[in-house]
Amino acid sequence: MAPPTGCHVRAARAAGPARAGLFAAMMPVATVMPDDTPMFDPRILQELDWSENTTTFSPAISPLDPGDGLVLRPLCTADVNRGFFKVLGQLTETGVVSPEQFIKTFEHMKRSGDYYVTVVEDTNLGQIVATATLVIEHKFTHSCAKRGRIEDVVVSGECRGKQLGKLLTSTLTLLSKRLNCYKITLECLPKNVDFYKKFGYLVSDENYMFQRFFN
Repeated sequence: MAPPTGCHVRAARAAGPARAGLFAAMMPVATVMPDDTPMFDPRILQELDWSENTTTFSPAISPLDPGDGLVLRPLCTADVNRGFFKVLGQLTETGVVSPEQFIKTFEHMKRSGDYYVTVVEDTNLGQIVATATLVIEHKFTHSCAKRGRIEDVVVSGECRGKQLGKLLTSTLTLLSKRLNCYKITLECLPKNVDFYKKFGYLVSDENYMFQRFFN
Protein backbone atom coordinates (compact mmCIF):
# COMPACT_ATOMS: atom_id res chain seq x y z
CA MET A 1 0.00 0.00 0.00
CA ALA A 2 1.30 3.45 -0.88
CA PRO A 3 2.35 5.64 2.05
CA PRO A 4 -0.03 8.50 2.88
CA THR A 5 0.51 11.71 1.04
CA GLY A 6 1.19 14.98 2.81
CA CYS A 7 -2.44 16.02 2.63
CA HIS A 8 -3.54 12.68 4.16
CA VAL A 9 -1.07 13.11 7.03
CA ARG A 10 -2.26 16.66 7.68
CA ALA A 11 -5.91 15.50 7.68
CA ALA A 12 -5.14 12.72 10.15
CA ARG A 13 -3.28 15.12 12.44
CA ALA A 14 -6.13 17.62 12.26
CA ALA A 15 -8.62 14.91 13.18
CA GLY A 16 -6.58 13.94 16.26
CA PRO A 17 -7.66 16.76 18.62
CA ALA A 18 -11.28 16.47 17.47
CA ARG A 19 -11.26 12.72 18.07
CA ALA A 20 -9.66 13.24 21.50
CA GLY A 21 -12.32 15.79 22.36
CA LEU A 22 -15.02 13.34 21.34
CA PHE A 23 -13.54 10.65 23.57
CA ALA A 24 -13.29 13.13 26.46
CA ALA A 25 -16.94 14.04 26.05
CA MET A 26 -17.86 10.37 26.21
CA MET A 27 -15.94 9.78 29.46
CA PRO A 28 -18.06 9.86 32.66
CA VAL A 29 -17.72 13.01 34.77
CA ALA A 30 -15.96 12.36 38.08
CA THR A 31 -18.28 12.61 41.08
CA VAL A 32 -17.63 13.02 44.79
CA MET A 33 -17.95 9.67 46.52
CA PRO A 34 -19.61 9.34 49.95
CA ASP A 35 -17.12 9.13 52.81
CA ASP A 36 -16.91 9.38 56.61
CA THR A 37 -16.01 13.08 56.82
CA PRO A 38 -18.30 14.50 59.55
CA MET A 39 -20.60 17.46 58.99
CA PHE A 40 -19.11 19.14 62.06
CA ASP A 41 -16.34 18.50 64.57
CA PRO A 42 -17.42 15.50 66.70
CA ARG A 43 -15.42 16.79 69.65
CA ILE A 44 -18.10 19.38 70.35
CA LEU A 45 -20.48 16.52 71.21
CA GLN A 46 -17.88 14.65 73.23
CA GLU A 47 -17.03 17.73 75.31
CA LEU A 48 -20.60 18.62 76.36
CA ASP A 49 -21.12 18.93 80.12
CA TRP A 50 -23.57 16.07 80.63
CA SER A 51 -24.04 17.08 84.29
CA GLU A 52 -26.27 19.89 82.95
CA ASN A 53 -28.71 17.36 81.49
CA THR A 54 -32.16 17.92 83.03
CA THR A 55 -33.90 14.62 82.28
CA THR A 56 -33.56 11.11 83.70
CA PHE A 57 -32.28 8.10 81.79
CA SER A 58 -32.84 4.56 83.03
CA PRO A 59 -30.57 2.81 82.34
CA ALA A 60 -28.08 5.67 82.24
CA ILE A 61 -26.86 6.66 78.77
CA SER A 62 -24.99 9.69 77.43
CA PRO A 63 -23.53 11.07 74.18
CA LEU A 64 -20.32 9.15 74.93
CA ASP A 65 -22.17 5.95 75.85
CA PRO A 66 -25.54 5.78 74.04
CA GLY A 67 -25.93 2.02 74.48
CA ASP A 68 -24.45 -1.32 73.48
CA GLY A 69 -23.08 -1.16 69.95
CA LEU A 70 -24.37 2.39 69.43
CA VAL A 71 -22.43 5.55 68.53
CA LEU A 72 -23.77 9.11 68.61
CA ARG A 73 -21.94 11.29 66.06
CA PRO A 74 -22.29 13.89 63.30
CA LEU A 75 -23.85 12.87 59.99
CA CYS A 76 -21.43 11.97 57.18
CA THR A 77 -22.08 11.42 53.48
CA ALA A 78 -21.45 7.67 53.77
CA ASP A 79 -24.63 7.51 55.86
CA VAL A 80 -26.61 7.72 52.63
CA ASN A 81 -25.65 4.04 52.31
CA ARG A 82 -26.40 3.26 55.96
CA GLY A 83 -30.15 3.82 55.88
CA PHE A 84 -30.26 7.51 56.82
CA PHE A 85 -33.21 8.20 54.52
CA LYS A 86 -34.96 5.04 55.67
CA VAL A 87 -35.01 6.45 59.20
CA LEU A 88 -35.88 10.00 58.13
CA GLY A 89 -38.74 8.61 56.05
CA GLN A 90 -40.38 7.33 59.23
CA LEU A 91 -40.90 10.98 60.22
CA THR A 92 -41.90 12.68 56.99
CA GLU A 93 -41.87 12.46 53.20
CA THR A 94 -38.29 12.54 51.91
CA GLY A 95 -38.94 12.22 48.18
CA VAL A 96 -36.50 10.60 45.78
CA VAL A 97 -33.00 11.91 46.56
CA SER A 98 -29.99 10.91 44.47
CA PRO A 99 -26.57 10.49 46.13
CA GLU A 100 -25.43 13.59 44.21
CA GLN A 101 -28.30 15.66 45.64
CA PHE A 102 -27.57 14.38 49.13
CA ILE A 103 -23.87 15.24 48.92
CA LYS A 104 -24.59 18.71 47.48
CA THR A 105 -26.98 19.52 50.33
CA PHE A 106 -24.60 18.03 52.89
CA GLU A 107 -21.72 20.19 51.64
CA HIS A 108 -23.91 23.30 51.73
CA MET A 109 -24.84 22.59 55.35
CA LYS A 110 -21.25 21.80 56.29
CA ARG A 111 -19.89 25.01 54.75
CA SER A 112 -22.47 27.16 56.52
CA GLY A 113 -21.38 25.91 59.95
CA ASP A 114 -24.94 26.31 61.25
CA TYR A 115 -26.28 22.78 60.81
CA TYR A 116 -25.67 20.05 63.35
CA VAL A 117 -27.29 16.94 61.89
CA THR A 118 -26.62 14.24 64.47
CA VAL A 119 -27.17 10.51 64.12
CA VAL A 120 -27.02 7.34 66.18
CA GLU A 121 -25.43 4.41 64.36
CA ASP A 122 -25.83 0.75 65.27
CA THR A 123 -22.26 -0.32 64.59
CA ASN A 124 -23.20 -4.02 64.70
CA LEU A 125 -25.56 -3.52 61.76
CA GLY A 126 -23.78 -0.58 60.12
CA GLN A 127 -27.12 1.25 60.04
CA ILE A 128 -28.40 4.64 61.19
CA VAL A 129 -31.15 4.11 63.77
CA ALA A 130 -31.91 7.67 64.93
CA THR A 131 -31.31 11.28 63.91
CA ALA A 132 -32.06 14.86 64.93
CA THR A 133 -30.94 18.28 63.71
CA LEU A 134 -29.95 21.51 65.45
CA VAL A 135 -30.12 24.58 63.20
CA ILE A 136 -28.57 27.88 64.30
CA GLU A 137 -30.26 31.12 63.22
CA HIS A 138 -28.32 34.39 63.36
CA LYS A 139 -30.43 37.35 64.50
CA PHE A 140 -30.09 41.12 64.55
CA THR A 141 -32.29 41.19 67.64
CA HIS A 142 -31.07 40.50 71.18
CA SER A 143 -27.73 42.14 70.40
CA CYS A 144 -27.17 40.02 67.29
CA ALA A 145 -27.76 36.80 69.20
CA LYS A 146 -28.18 33.26 67.92
CA ARG A 147 -31.30 31.11 68.20
CA GLY A 148 -31.32 27.33 68.06
CA ARG A 149 -34.02 25.18 66.49
CA ILE A 150 -34.38 21.43 66.97
CA GLU A 151 -35.87 19.67 63.96
CA ASP A 152 -36.41 16.21 62.46
CA VAL A 153 -36.14 14.10 65.61
CA VAL A 154 -36.84 10.48 64.67
CA VAL A 155 -35.92 7.00 65.90
CA SER A 156 -36.31 3.89 63.76
CA GLY A 157 -39.20 1.66 64.78
CA GLU A 158 -37.03 -1.26 65.88
CA CYS A 159 -35.01 0.97 68.25
CA ARG A 160 -37.81 2.83 69.99
CA GLY A 161 -37.77 2.34 73.73
CA LYS A 162 -33.98 2.71 73.92
CA GLN A 163 -34.24 6.42 74.95
CA LEU A 164 -32.51 7.58 71.77
CA GLY A 165 -35.03 10.36 71.10
CA LYS A 166 -34.46 11.64 74.63
CA LEU A 167 -30.71 11.39 74.19
CA LEU A 168 -30.68 13.32 70.91
CA THR A 169 -33.00 16.03 72.24
CA SER A 170 -31.02 16.52 75.43
CA THR A 171 -27.71 16.49 73.55
CA LEU A 172 -28.78 19.12 71.02
CA THR A 173 -30.37 21.27 73.73
CA LEU A 174 -27.07 21.32 75.61
CA LEU A 175 -25.22 21.93 72.34
CA SER A 176 -27.31 25.04 71.63
CA LYS A 177 -26.33 26.37 75.05
CA ARG A 178 -22.68 25.56 74.34
CA LEU A 179 -22.96 27.53 71.08
CA ASN A 180 -24.26 30.57 73.00
CA CYS A 181 -27.81 30.59 71.65
CA TYR A 182 -30.05 32.94 73.61
CA LYS A 183 -32.92 30.46 73.27
CA ILE A 184 -33.89 27.22 71.57
CA THR A 185 -37.26 26.28 70.10
CA LEU A 186 -38.98 23.32 68.49
CA GLU A 187 -42.37 22.45 67.03
CA CYS A 188 -44.24 19.30 67.98
CA LEU A 189 -47.64 17.65 67.93
CA PRO A 190 -49.87 18.19 71.00
CA LYS A 191 -49.36 14.54 72.02
CA ASN A 192 -45.60 15.16 72.32
CA VAL A 193 -45.76 18.27 74.51
CA ASP A 194 -45.26 16.38 77.78
CA PHE A 195 -42.24 14.60 76.30
CA TYR A 196 -40.45 17.86 75.52
CA LYS A 197 -41.37 19.42 78.87
CA LYS A 198 -38.94 16.91 80.40
CA PHE A 199 -36.09 18.89 78.85
CA GLY A 200 -37.27 22.25 80.19
CA TYR A 201 -39.25 23.37 77.14
CA LEU A 202 -42.28 25.59 77.74
CA VAL A 203 -45.48 25.86 75.72
CA SER A 204 -45.56 29.19 73.87
CA ASP A 205 -48.62 31.44 73.66
CA GLU A 206 -47.76 32.08 70.02
CA ASN A 207 -49.41 30.21 67.16
CA TYR A 208 -47.42 28.17 64.67
CA MET A 209 -48.44 29.19 61.13
CA PHE A 210 -47.18 28.11 57.72
CA GLN A 211 -47.72 28.00 53.98
CA ARG A 212 -46.77 24.91 51.97
CA PHE A 213 -45.59 25.49 48.39
CA PHE A 214 -44.83 21.86 47.50
CA ASN A 215 -44.34 18.49 49.17
